[in-house]
Amino acid sequence: MASRLTRDFYTRPTLDVARDLLGQRLVRLDDSGRRVGGRIVEAEAYVGPQDLGCHAKAGRTRRNAVMWSTPGAAYVYFTYGMHWMLNLVTERDGFPAAVLLRAILPQEGVDLIEQRRGHQPRRVWTDGPAKLCQALAIDGQWNGHDTCAPRARLFVEEGEGVDDSLVVTGPRIGLNTVPEPWKSMPWRFLVNGRPR
Repeated sequence: MASRLTRDFYTRPTLDVARDLLGQRLVRLDDSGRRVGGRIVEAEAYVGPQDLGCHAKAGRTRRNAVMWSTPGAAYVYFTYGMHWMLNLVTERDGFPAAVLLRAILPQEGVDLIEQRRGHQPRRVWTDGPAKLCQALAIDGQWNGHDTCAPRARLFVEEGEGVDDSLVVTGPRIGLNTVPEPWKSMPWRFLVNGRPR
């Protein structure tokens, strides 16, 4: 069994965490203890109140309060009135930063993922943050979940590293109304050539 990522992994600069999450495995245990998840292949960094693409730009609110909490905590929020998004808190207690998990390649519990996402072709089951949450049945009840706790039921464990030659960076997705330079910051990290 692979080791789970420890809090030290998340207590680092957010851009480093986002890059290093590529290749690690996101796992959610269902009610029976069955593992569902896959290899992280896309992530985005959001760093502090000065980042105008980050929820922290508005200050601390009930919605985003988890961003100020313990590194490794899950920050799960609802958007567009229909989608859940999973982020992992980074850096230090009291500084609002997180990494949005944008895509995984399914590896475990594929039959459950198929039940939740099977009306779509397999290549697009988990290729977006909302799809990922639907596939793993992640919703608002996971907000604040400590992924580093010994009995965590949602966590990231060590996978295979991704060589720098296979990593592509670019602007974050969906920041259409965010002013420059934040709109174009190359803070999105993805594995080049991943199945789509």
